[in-house]
Amino acid sequence: MDAPMDDRRKRLLYRANHRGTKEADVIVGGYFTATAAGLTDAQLAEAEALLEENDLDLIDWLMGRQPIPERWQGTIFDDLMARQGVLKTD
Repeated sequence: MDAPMDDRRKRLLYRANHRGTKEADVIVGGYFTATAAGLTDAQLAEAEALLEENDLDLIDWLMGRQPIPERWQGTIFDDLMARQGVLKTD
């Protein structure tokens, strides 16, 4: 049986799955539903900051319609993209 999830992760999951757009709910919510239990404190902090971003910006970055801001390069956002099959590895 899985250990109970702490309040911080519960809040993160709620925010990730109730973004305001269906696309963000599926992509962002799906990612954090799959990974929240194993995130470190540093990754949780990055995730919480990422969820402060506008949904339309997140979707544009994920779909490659806009460049990913430098502040999100080398962060949990890279893993989100890789798990969604968006990030290209050369």
